[in-house]
Amino acid sequence: MTNDSQAPSRLRRAITGPLLFAFILGDVLGAGIYALMGVLSAEVGGMLWAPLLLALLLALLTAGSYAELVTKYPRAGGAAVFAERAFHSRIVSFLVGFSMMAAGVVSAAGLAIAFAGQYLQTFFALPVIPVAMLFLLIVAALNARGIRESMGANLVMTAIEVSGLVIVIVVVGIFVTGGGGDVSRVTQAPEGTSVAVAVLGGAIIAYYSFVGFETSANVIEEVKNPTKSYPKALFAALVTAGVVYVLVGLASSIALPPEELQDSTGPLLAVVEATGIGVPSWLFSLIALIAVANGALLTMIMASRLAYGMAEQGLLPDVLARVLPRRKTPWVAILATTVVAMLLTLIADLATLAETVVLLLLFVFMSANISVLVLRRDRVEHDHFRVWTFVPVLGIASCILLLTQQRPMVWLFGAILLAVGGVLYLLAQWGRRRNKDVTAPDLPRQEDDLTAR
Repeated sequence: MTNDSQAPSRLRRAITGPLLFAFILGDVLGAGIYALMGVLSAEVGGMLWAPLLLALLLALLTAGSYAELVTKYPRAGGAAVFAERAFHSRIVSFLVGFSMMAAGVVSAAGLAIAFAGQYLQTFFALPVIPVAMLFLLIVAALNARGIRESMGANLVMTAIEVSGLVIVIVVVGIFVTGGGGDVSRVTQAPEGTSVAVAVLGGAIIAYYSFVGFETSANVIEEVKNPTKSYPKALFAALVTAGVVYVLVGLASSIALPPEELQDSTGPLLAVVEATGIGVPSWLFSLIALIAVANGALLTMIMASRLAYGMAEQGLLPDVLARVLPRRKTPWVAILATTVVAMLLTLIADLATLAETVVLLLLFVFMSANISVLVLRRDRVEHDHFRVWTFVPVLGIASCILLLTQQRPMVWLFGAILLAVGGVLYLLAQWGRRRNKDVTAPDLPRQEDDLTAR
């Protein structure tokens, strides 16, 4: 039985299991958690841990489908590759891949503006848009330098990112040991609503904090021994993030009542300050900057690798599949996605686009969960991870549930983006047919020359 999971690739296999774990963990543990607790407390009162735990379970459903599909078809392109195999439709494959790529590029633009905004203003008063663009160029340079260098930077930033959340947990633990806080708040739901309704409403918000694991599918060609290392890294990273989130939720509700958490624009900073333990306020601004920078780097790695993989399939122009000879990184795809992200910093309504990112990713997740069921009849010659059948079924249901929570404006904007993607696909196919028509007449003339000789 041949091991196709280690089939030759033009990209360098430089990502080990621990590096992949850090990649996924860093992408999941984004800057959102630093502002999430205030929003969650409005839904669930002091029971912040409950929706975070439920959101983890929902995320693990789709992660199970990804683990099977990625180890079964270890090629860059992720969900677009799965859709192509499952539905045998290039337009469906393109739209799935385009949704993923659009979500990534828009997310990176938003993270760049966040980096240049209030977090950076704590230290330097600089114009937001120029700094955001410069930030994206620096991210692109690191991305182009090499996947191992990018993973190394991610490893450091993820450690710093996690340390900020650990600080919250530790200082509240010390606070409680000294007789502070109110542990009883962790079981208090908001008045006037049932616990089940409150937790479900909170889980829809908390689910957003687990988005990011799907980007790992697009670096699978650069992972060593993906069949064994990918499922372990994926599930370990999600569970680790879930445990950290639940502990941060418990710490937040113990340290402050829901009313105070809701009123704070920096709830975790408010939690640390409430303990009275001397952690400098500027430290959290610095950690938030690092978290945002890490998220942007990982998102742009995903978007560029996805563009590369789709070009390899012929779903995007071939030029996007060009790689640097020495670095073995897809430099044209990196350049193209960076330019689009830079333009979005100029024209985007980031509030609406942020919600649209989630909408687009839910369609991607829906496609992945359906694909794993459809492709069960497709046999491959190498061993791969196999998830229980009920997992993708429940994953589909969870995506439908979350889609029903989106605003009509977000649906409209998402539809416009997908329509633009459809036009780009048609233009690309028209260009390929035109190139074939131009070169086709040369073939008979070459045959005539040979006959004449």
